[in-house]
Amino acid sequence: MQWRDGLLWQRLGVRVPVIQAPMAGGASTPRLAAAVSQAGGLGSLAGGLLSPDALRAAICEVRGLTDRPFAVNLFAPLPEPSTSGTAEWATLTGAPEVPALPPAPRLADQLAVVIAEQVPVVSFTFGIPELPSMAALVLGTATTVAEATALERAGVDAVIAQGYEAGGHRATFLAPADNSLIATMALVPQIAGAVSVPVIAAGGIMDGRGVAAALALGAEAVVMGTAFLACDEAGVSQPYRAVLGSDTTVTAVMTGRHARVVRTPLVDRLEASGLRPPDFPLPLFLAPESPVFAGQAGRLARSMPAAELVRTVAQEADDVLRRLAGESQPRAAQP
Repeated sequence: MQWRDGLLWQRLGVRVPVIQAPMAGGASTPRLAAAVSQAGGLGSLAGGLLSPDALRAAICEVRGLTDRPFAVNLFAPLPEPSTSGTAEWATLTGAPEVPALPPAPRLADQLAVVIAEQVPVVSFTFGIPELPSMAALVLGTATTVAEATALERAGVDAVIAQGYEAGGHRATFLAPADNSLIATMALVPQIAGAVSVPVIAAGGIMDGRGVAAALALGAEAVVMGTAFLACDEAGVSQPYRAVLGSDTTVTAVMTGRHARVVRTPLVDRLEASGLRPPDFPLPLFLAPESPVFAGQAGRLARSMPAAELVRTVAQEADDVLRRLAGESQPRAAQP
């Protein structure tokens, strides 16, 4: 298939153009990352909130399960959160008190672990950090063309184009999130036409049809997150999986940053209050329930082992691409 000639996959030796999204909050387990990589895709660890010791332990666990390449996702440095408004927010949510936050891990310390452990791929969200010299393939996440070109100038090896449909936090860093809500089908070809590095599509991709569409739009690979939440190895509960097909919305009320979550009565109540949520990640510690991060195509999630999903998606994409290639050939003359 045409995607097997891509620079990313030649360099990594990955057989399937599917990257498992790094989903923070426990969804992206080492078992999930290892299963995806072992099946030919690229598994990911969500390392942004992990201490250096916890990150090292997760990397070692993946390495104990597979010798295939995998990725670690980290957050670009964020401003120190202000505690302004936390008391009012705690009253609104019913939190008994404003908890003391654990110190946020330092990116420099996390990068030291990634470099020492020779992680083959590192992806970043929320901006463009200053990076030390390292052998890892570096991926940056963009929600607009301006962000993509900024990432290319910063020296990333590939750009992840995160469409409006994607679950979880918006990666926006150059403009207000409300001004950066571009659908995957519109965003990918624009970014592909604006940068010279490979583009990876993210948002609303759940099966081989979505993979084939992304490749046709100019992407070299895709990121799939919500699709893996229904897999055995994902670190989410059965009630979480049961609501993946529910209505979702992009809101800041659950975490302090805009994210696509399942709409619940709590989300409605917090939005209706008119109060500005405290800075990320304070609302996570002030809510009676955790957010359910999910994309717009959650109804298409399939419950199966992660390796089986990777193989199924690859076969589906192959079938679509072969069918399209056949249809594009000139028809034989009729006798």
